[in-house]
Amino acid sequence: MAKLYSKKANALPLMKPKKEIISFLLSYSKALTVIKIDNRCYEIVSN
Repeated sequence: MAKLYSKKANALPLMKPKKEIISFLLSYSKALTVIKIDNRCYEIVSN
């Protein structure tokens, strides 16, 4: 059991997203509007 905890965790490689992905996520987040009515949340993408 002690050997399981002493093992070095596998390191994930550095992830470098493409510029297109970053641009898409930024534009999506700018266009997203969340409206709360009573107990409900409505997400509206205004693009």
